[in-house]
Amino acid sequence: MDYIVRATAANASIRAFAITSRDLVETARTDHNTSPVMTAALGRLLSGGAMMGAMLKGDKDLLTLQIQCSGPAQGLTVTADSKGNVKGYAVNPVVNLPPNAQGKLDVGGALDLGILSVIKDMGLKEPYVGQCQLQTGEIAEDLTYYFATSEQIPSAVGLGVLMNKDNTVKQAGGFIIQLMPFTSDEIIEKLEKRISEIDSVTMMLERGLSPEGILEEILGEFGVEVTDTLPTAFVCDCSKEKVSRALATISKKDMDSIINDGESIEVKCQFCNKAYTFDIDELKEIRK
Repeated sequence: MDYIVRATAANASIRAFAITSRDLVETARTDHNTSPVMTAALGRLLSGGAMMGAMLKGDKDLLTLQIQCSGPAQGLTVTADSKGNVKGYAVNPVVNLPPNAQGKLDVGGALDLGILSVIKDMGLKEPYVGQCQLQTGEIAEDLTYYFATSEQIPSAVGLGVLMNKDNTVKQAGGFIIQLMPFTSDEIIEKLEKRISEIDSVTMMLERGLSPEGILEEILGEFGVEVTDTLPTAFVCDCSKEKVSRALATISKKDMDSIINDGESIEVKCQFCNKAYTFDIDELKEIRK
């Protein structure tokens, strides 16, 4: 069962999040039929997005992470709410690349140069948009850089997706650790040293560590207090009605040519690939 843990450490001068996300990443892989490197890319962004969603305060707040990039992946989009629901897709779900120098799935190669945008819709007139250039395209480092530059919050982000031989998802998860403005230099130094020593996220998950266990492993010496846990899942809120609203934005001329073809059409939701069929009468109704 996938879930997110929220915690504090060092007398609340550190706040931390950790997630186990195997099922949600596997759902994304099944929905989009992603190749292994794209499963890893989308899975990391979904895991990071779910934790960042858990940072939102309001019930209706939404967070979107969008990567536009020059690599073969072309781009990724993930949307999360504050309740642990997350969904996402890759522009190009099938990218095949040889492993990188470390023998790992080459997510950085799939993304290459690009821009990460973080859009927070908190019910205000204008959403908050923060942007930064991709640092490595490996996603965890890019989110670390985003927090430092756009939100001025020193953070450490770790994300990992491990595949089985049959290309299903074996492990997925991650952590985000953030320093509050009043964290002492001594704690910062100790934490930096500790983060440089820890196993990779997938290694910790393979060793059977839960999200609580991951935070304990990293922050144990600082006294971890878990404040709450929330279930997380790949959930798409698409519906035929929403898809028909999208169809209604097509120009009348294009709509006429679809209707004149005289055949029903199938439209897929971008986020979960669910197909919706519209027959001629429905299309005529939308055209009105």
